[in-house]
Amino acid sequence: MTLYSEALLQDLLRITQANIKAVEKFKNETIDILNWKEHPESWSALECMEHLNRYGFFYIPEITHRLNHAKHKSSEIFKSNWLGNYFSKSVSYQEDLNKMKTFKSMNPLNSKLDRDTIDTFLNQQQQIIALLDKSKNVNLDKTKTNISISKLIKLKLGDTFRVLIYHNERHIKQAEKAILKAHK
Repeated sequence: MTLYSEALLQDLLRITQANIKAVEKFKNETIDILNWKEHPESWSALECMEHLNRYGFFYIPEITHRLNHAKHKSSEIFKSNWLGNYFSKSVSYQEDLNKMKTFKSMNPLNSKLDRDTIDTFLNQQQQIIALLDKSKNVNLDKTKTNISISKLIKLKLGDTFRVLIYHNERHIKQAEKAILKAHK
């Protein structure tokens, strides 16, 4: 997949801003609604947020480090490869959510969570916006990042942003559905 780098960054910024707007609304919910679960193995809205926070704790420092040490100036075109497309497609939101196993360290099931979980997420989103802005000055193809599941696999920075932000969108939609069901 080939995209204009600027268009990709603008699209990712738009999704991140929509994610922030959606999560801001969660602040209006009671803690009982935010922690409500359809069944013991499903995630509450706050567990969805905590799952995203755990990935943010890995990716935000990783992306920051790579941006601070990037050697290649920006390029007009970003070309995703098969691996980047695979990961970004597998975590992106679809109406019929495909269930995925999550790594134990990233699974927040039965965590004791409060409103700080939302604040952490919103703070991370502001950091992501700043990183998207900073990444306008580097090559999204040639700058590579580690991924959370293996230090042996590296993704292009453009793909790392796609995976992180599409994954955020996916679980925010999941959290919204949990809140809707909690109100029924």
